[in-house]
Amino acid sequence: MSAQRWDIRDSYTERVDHVITHPNPSAVSLSVRASALVFSDPKSQNLLSLIERIATSDATALIIGETGTGKELIARHIHSLSNRRNGPFQAINCGAFSETLVESELFGYEKGAFTGANTSKIGWFETANGGTLFLDEIGDLPQSTQVKLLRVLQEREVVRVGSRKPVPIDVRLIAATNVNLEEAVKAGRFREDLYYRIKVVPVDLLPLRERRGDILPLVEHFLNVYRSKLNTSKHTLSPETTSLLMEYAWPGNIRELENVIHRAVLVSTSDTLSPKDLNLPKLSLNTQHAPSEDDRHVSIVANKISFEQQSTLYKLENVLEELFEQAPDNLYELINGSTVRKAYEHSKNNQVHTAKLLGISRNILRARLKELNLIA
Repeated sequence: MSAQRWDIRDSYTERVDHVITHPNPSAVSLSVRASALVFSDPKSQNLLSLIERIATSDATALIIGETGTGKELIARHIHSLSNRRNGPFQAINCGAFSETLVESELFGYEKGAFTGANTSKIGWFETANGGTLFLDEIGDLPQSTQVKLLRVLQEREVVRVGSRKPVPIDVRLIAATNVNLEEAVKAGRFREDLYYRIKVVPVDLLPLRERRGDILPLVEHFLNVYRSKLNTSKHTLSPETTSLLMEYAWPGNIRELENVIHRAVLVSTSDTLSPKDLNLPKLSLNTQHAPSEDDRHVSIVANKISFEQQSTLYKLENVLEELFEQAPDNLYELINGSTVRKAYEHSKNNQVHTAKLLGISRNILRARLKELNLIA
């Protein structure tokens, strides 16, 4: 088994041109985005074929995939293969701006359009003119902005905030999401007409656990990256380490894999990485024996719960890492207060349900709610 997996890696080393890397890896070093992508797994090779077929058109594409799978890298690769490759590629995360700012960021604004608008500013659509605009997490757009985005796509022109004059644009839009937009449409959070407008070409980017042929090529790539960055000797993998890498669920996808390899290179005292260097949770989607039907059902349910919890915790840890880097004042109070506040909101301001959700007594919760001025 181990020899077979190393064959996957060896075949990858002969196809280095199928590695896609972010042009500025330091820009994603503290994020949950992927910094590299490979196309070694047969499913990934099929994806590459799809990308090559659609790249030369101007059709709007919707990339659907979990966090950390490489959605921006796919968008960049589509742009690099397109007739717009000499034009700009602009990437914006729709969830990074407040509802009041997102329209001015996308469409621009005129001087005096709102308080603080001391000069005019072009938006991301105009900045990407002649090229490609990548809108990540498009499901986070407020509905008022969705209406205007739909008009921009239909009319091929933008109207800056505070202006009545339309500005023609020549931009290819690539959108991405890690949420189910069909469910968002049914729930009334996303416009149905916009959904079908951006889903001209759907691109399904599978999670890493469903394209395991990419795992070892990615490991080899990140080993080379961090060997160069940290000026260390070349590391190899023990058979046990190889098996663990292939069996692990990778809830954080490529970004988690990179973090694991980075840490392993840092802490390893040997040129051969062992399972303890990876420091992975003891969770695998594979079974060690042939279970009965009842055992299989219990195992699937248990693994699903564990995987979902692990995936959520991984995302939380990444957010915490970003906060630690920013080092805001009163960090503990900020995190604790936000947790209580969101739990109280999630529980529809019901104290009993909130206390149960947080696993604390109602008296402790009431004291905290008073401190936060959420109750008298």
